[in-house]
Amino acid sequence: MERSYDVAALGELLIDMTMNGLSAQGNAMYEANPGGAPCNVLAMLGKLGRRTAFIGKVGDDIFGHELKEVLGEVGIDAKGLAVDGKVRTTLAFVKTFEDGDRDFSFYRNPGADMMLTKEDVDTDIIRSAKIFHFGTLSMTHEPARSATLFALEEAKNNGCIISFDPNLREPLWDNLDDAKEQVIAGLGYCDVLKISDNEIQWLTGLDDYTEGVEWILSRCGVRLVTVSLGRSGSMAAFRKDSGSSEYIKAEAAPFIQKDTIETTGAGDTFGGCVLNYVLERGLDDLDGADLKEMLTFANAAASIITTRRGALRVMPEAEEVRELIGR
Repeated sequence: MERSYDVAALGELLIDMTMNGLSAQGNAMYEANPGGAPCNVLAMLGKLGRRTAFIGKVGDDIFGHELKEVLGEVGIDAKGLAVDGKVRTTLAFVKTFEDGDRDFSFYRNPGADMMLTKEDVDTDIIRSAKIFHFGTLSMTHEPARSATLFALEEAKNNGCIISFDPNLREPLWDNLDDAKEQVIAGLGYCDVLKISDNEIQWLTGLDDYTEGVEWILSRCGVRLVTVSLGRSGSMAAFRKDSGSSEYIKAEAAPFIQKDTIETTGAGDTFGGCVLNYVLERGLDDLDGADLKEMLTFANAAASIITTRRGALRVMPEAEEVRELIGR
């Protein structure tokens, strides 16, 4: 089958209710921003000219219909999006702090994204994709967990490059032992891993990021590991062979923005840029200079998104990123 999509993703599509100031009465005001990590990744890829498709589920409600329209607006193929009349579209209320960090409160008991079934998964989309991307929000509960594992088997059997972002959201798990078990299951499939600083420390129990990367490489066949380090930039490790203990490593400095509003979507923007680089260069022959180039572009794009509310609709253009790098 022709690979008509560069990247297909499965997971959550939701509304980020992002704090946006106070009313005249002093009440917090929230703005309804379309979001969900997998679709944020696809939106960034769309800005870079890539063909993308999404597999997921929303409710048959005002938010679900709006989200389907937004996918079309940003160029993500929505034919894999199921609509469920029995459950509501998931909401995530996002409280932001002065340093741009945030706290989440999810309205998801259940939310439509949790109710994705194996029967909802459009396998033609997966077979038509060069890269299949997923996270763990679709692995917190059944039936979406089984749907995710089914999709991963399809992607593996059809020779897709598999990309994984754990995207740990602690309140959504019954317990963190279950979360760790599912992250390790995801690692068993992935070729490209994007993980954050706090996630790698939580997963491995190691404070040193290089040691954490080595812990991961010793336990699974991942070829490219990228670690987003917030205000410390990012790092990457690459090995040519999935069974090798030898790897090359690179780091890149951050682009600190004075007008940061919030960090929602920054990791997804970073991850989308990494996947774009993989599409350009493959996973066969990357060196340290390649890794640094990849990380620098991804860091710059992620920094731009921190100056905007939401993510899915406002991903940066490639030229904006290059301009920031060139300053």
